[in-house]
Amino acid sequence: MTDRLNTIFGWLLFAGVVALMMRFAMNLIMPDAEMPEQPGYVIEAADAGGADQGPALATLLAGGDAAAGGNSFAKCVACHTIDQGGANGIGPNLFGVLGQPVGQHVAGFDYSSALADHGGEWTYENMDAWLSSPRAFANGTKMSFAGLSDPQERANVMLYLMENGGGPALPEPPVEEPAAEEGDAAGAEEGEAVAEDAAEEGAEAELEAAA
Repeated sequence: MTDRLNTIFGWLLFAGVVALMMRFAMNLIMPDAEMPEQPGYVIEAADAGGADQGPALATLLAGGDAAAGGNSFAKCVACHTIDQGGANGIGPNLFGVLGQPVGQHVAGFDYSSALADHGGEWTYENMDAWLSSPRAFANGTKMSFAGLSDPQERANVMLYLMENGGGPALPEPPVEEPAAEEGDAAGAEEGEAVAEDAAEEGAEAELEAAA
C-alpha cells in the first residue's frame, strides 16, 4: 500500500512539474500574453441635456410670494440692510439693487474685485445666479453665504427686493400651448374621414341609380 501511494504522489508531482514547465515555456514564447480582463460595473454618465431644468425663472417670478421672500431675507440681515438710506453692514445696503450695475450699487462701498469687475447689471437672471451660489457667480467674492438651492425661494427673494426699491419689469412667462389642441386635431381628422366615407357612399349610390 505504501509503495502504491508513493507511486501516486510521484506521478502527481511529475504532472505538476510538467505543468509549470509548460507555463514557463508559454511565457517565453508569448511574453505579452495576458489573461483576459473581466468586465466590471459600467457606470453610464447622466445625459445633462435630458435633465429636467424645472420651471422657467419668469414662471417662478410670476407665481412667487414677496412676503415669503421677506422671510427668507432674514438669513441676510446679519450682513445687509434693505431699508432706503439704511447703513451698510458687512455687505452693502440692498435698497433698489435690482437693475443696478453689479458691484457698484453703493458708492464708496469696498466691493471685492471679483464682484466690482464682473460687469453687467443685476438682472433677474444675474440675481438668480448670485443667490444660487455667490462664489460660482463671482469667484473670489468676499461673501461667504453658500446660496439658496430652491429656485422658488430665490424668486421670492427677488420679488422682495423689487418691493424695496423697484427694479426692471418682470419677464413674461412662456406661453403654454393648450393641451386640447391634440384632441381637436384628432377630432378634425376623424371628421375628415367621416366626410370622405359619406362622399364615397354618395358616389356609389349615384352609380347604382344610373345603372
